[in-house]
Amino acid sequence: MPLAPTLTIDGPGGSGKGTVGRRVAHELGWHFLDSGALYRLLALAAINHGIELEDVARLAPLATQLDVRFVATGGEEDGIILLENHDVTDAIRTETIGNAASVVASNGVVRAALLDRQRGFCQAPGLVADGRDMGTVVFPRAEVKVFITASAWVRAERRYKQLKEKGLDVNLAAVLADIEARDERDRNRPVAPLVPAADATIIDTSSMSVAQVVHDVLKIVASQVSQR
Repeated sequence: MPLAPTLTIDGPGGSGKGTVGRRVAHELGWHFLDSGALYRLLALAAINHGIELEDVARLAPLATQLDVRFVATGGEEDGIILLENHDVTDAIRTETIGNAASVVASNGVVRAALLDRQRGFCQAPGLVADGRDMGTVVFPRAEVKVFITASAWVRAERRYKQLKEKGLDVNLAAVLADIEARDERDRNRPVAPLVPAADATIIDTSSMSVAQVVHDVLKIVASQVSQR
């Protein structure tokens, strides 16, 4: 069992799990792990160092030595993410880096290299871990597991709106194609595929607001943690 109460929130890209996880962690006063950020950071570091995304011999050592710092800014915000002392908070959220992260994450050796680092986030008073294999691989004995999903079209619209608000020139059809391609890769990779844990509660957020999902997840946590 993890060293502290753990809530895992898994799901595909654009389902809202990161936003929900961050707000739930804030409400509970728990730590928050955005595991996807680690893969995005590794992908960006690989690109910066001229390492091919399939070059496992160089990627695995890079993963274990990744110079990363998460700087909290308080409240529900993401905070600042530093890679080799450079602010990459926005840089890792592009579609290009997202797709690169999906390629990197498909490799079992790379995933193993990041496993201990992810588990190290589990500290008192508790942890909310957001990702794609948090409940199945990283924290298989977590007290509470949730799998958040939404239709590909809804997720594409959400991502499109986010990118437009950042002033980026994006195309909705292209965003949808990227999401569908990433889903295909994540669900069919041989190592830690994107699937709900057998004991996870599945929440379809297609027609729900963030506040509604946060409310439901907090109810699940209150119910299941109190029973342990």
